Amino acid sequence: MKHIKLLYLFLLISWSSLPLQAADYLLQSPNGKLTVEIETKGQLSYTLKHNSQTLLDKSPIGLLLEDKILGEDIKISRIKRNSSVKEHIVSPHYRLPSFEVTYNELNLKFKGNYGIIFRAYNEGIAYRFYTTMKGPLIIKDEMVQMNFPEDYPTFISYSTMPTGEDQYAMAFQNLYTKSSIKGVDTNNIAFLPITIDCGNELKMTLLESDLEDYPGMFIKGDGKNTSLQGTFAHYPSEIKNFPPRAMKRITKRTDYIARTTGERNYPWRIWAITEKDTEMPVNNLVYALASPNRIGDCSWIKTGKVAWDWWNDWGISDVDFKAGINMDTYKYYIDFAADNHIEFVILDEGWYNPEKGDMLTVIPELDLEELIRYGKSKGVDLILWTVFNVLDEHLEAACKKYSEMGISGFKVDFLDRDDQTAVEMTYRIADMTAKYKLTLDLHGFYKPTGLNRTYPNIINFEAVFGMEEMKWSSIQKDMMEYDVTMPYIRMMAGPVDYTPGAMRNASKKDFKDIYYNPMSQGTRCHQLAAYVVHDSPLTMLADNPTIYKREQECTDFIISIPNKGIEETRVLQGKVGESIIMARRAGTSWYIGGMTDWTAREITLDFDFLDNGNYEVILFKDGINADKQAEDYKQEQFTITPASKKKIRMASGGGFAMTITKK
Repeated sequence: MKHIKLLYLFLLISWSSLPLQAADYLLQSPNGKLTVEIETKGQLSYTLKHNSQTLLDKSPIGLLLEDKILGEDIKISRIKRNSSVKEHIVSPHYRLPSFEVTYNELNLKFKGNYGIIFRAYNEGIAYRFYTTMKGPLIIKDEMVQMNFPEDYPTFISYSTMPTGEDQYAMAFQNLYTKSSIKGVDTNNIAFLPITIDCGNELKMTLLESDLEDYPGMFIKGDGKNTSLQGTFAHYPSEIKNFPPRAMKRITKRTDYIARTTGERNYPWRIWAITEKDTEMPVNNLVYALASPNRIGDCSWIKTGKVAWDWWNDWGISDVDFKAGINMDTYKYYIDFAADNHIEFVILDEGWYNPEKGDMLTVIPELDLEELIRYGKSKGVDLILWTVFNVLDEHLEAACKKYSEMGISGFKVDFLDRDDQTAVEMTYRIADMTAKYKLTLDLHGFYKPTGLNRTYPNIINFEAVFGMEEMKWSSIQKDMMEYDVTMPYIRMMAGPVDYTPGAMRNASKKDFKDIYYNPMSQGTRCHQLAAYVVHDSPLTMLADNPTIYKREQECTDFIISIPNKGIEETRVLQGKVGESIIMARRAGTSWYIGGMTDWTAREITLDFDFLDNGNYEVILFKDGINADKQAEDYKQEQFTITPASKKKIRMASGGGFAMTITKK
């Protein structure tokens, strides 16, 4: 076995500097702009080109088994091509209700009971291995070598675990680091997606889809060549419970990445290729390549907005009871939700004793059945927070009990890994909750890989450096730059549970991390814009009801922005790391949100995307003093036509949001 691993390492080093040779097979996108050149001599490899520009030089790929490397010494047994394949994909609770994709496909089956499928879309390329072997199979490693012709700039998010600890076990929440490929930190690993800037706005973003019964991919650099490599968490051999939430953590790992069946497909490796930054947030390849809906009827799935307790630390005031995890507090949240047509209230950590890890036993301070009854009497449903492994340990009992009680779904937290056993747990939970008609909001979770297509009861994902970070992060954590970078990169993978809605807002000089009374970086209108900019079928109102009541004008505006019924999503303007202007349509109404980083900007909004007619606009924009007083905003109402234009100034850390309703 040792000689196989040594050969594998030698090949990775050698192939990073090999000259290009004539390709054995070519595959082009339907529009002819993307070309994949596949070589089967020596180790299986591919080259990727956009028009005449090489994006990836010869890059070897393969699967390392216990006794051989799949992709080495290839002998072809069958070649199958499919041209101009069209798929109509129904996408409930996504950024649009359905969409079509077209691709060309090349399926190469090799002797030895395995093969590879390449697909070329106009929006990018993808490949996946498959094996047709009898019995179980051990995957020692996967070869994913990416050789670039230049030292391109990158946008990359690293593991937050320090060197010497298990860097594969973390919450998938970090800012983006900008570096060159050679400058990628060799002492850390990065999680997907990552984006490579190939110049003139052309970008390639690495993603994966249909991650099932297999670990997720991370990225590492070598510091010498313009190359990156895929790396994977090894299969756990020992898992132990840790306080304070009875969470399971990996304490030992094996020397292989997957223990699986020999007859299966492996995850899709995706390069999404975009010619303009505005194409990035609306790239649909991750969703398109995922396995189709496994739960059938989706009509029971509810999305909407949530009155949330944890970020504001149950911090209501001006009441005659002690605020906390008790009946009076949650009835207050329910009343607030009902008064404002908010669909849900979350009971976050504390409704059961997290140290005991028994989510079947509610703390004595709460009568959960009474809260459910009270909520339903006012048209408000409840969502329960829990820990992944705690739910998994009580899976069917918990789903049956709380479904019968009338709970709408679970917010599941602290998976903090994506090794094979973590992915398996996720699928178990998704399947069982769907059986009992419960929805899922996945927190402390790896980046989306299309699971919301396979299980549409999964209505949101974290895997984002969201508002919770403002409770403990200093101003050195540049949230404003992140806010105009994340939608371009992370949202390519799927929706985000960022938890916006801060009504306490601060300029760059005034921001402080205050745990019990947190604030946002940036302006009030930057926060309002998040409700449009983010793909988010389930969106929190993170601040507390007392403040929202005092800021009713903003609260009403937030509620007016729909989470469901979105029929069209566009990015009107923007550039990664600088600004974004997002537009969404529901029926004949449009909703537009704009954000900038700490640089103040003036933009001109052109309404030529509207159908003919007259429209009423409600605009929330930064006030004239918002650069210093971040809560300063101005509301305007006016009429437009498709020929209209509007200049809007966004303050430092600012933004705007508007609704456009046809007369």
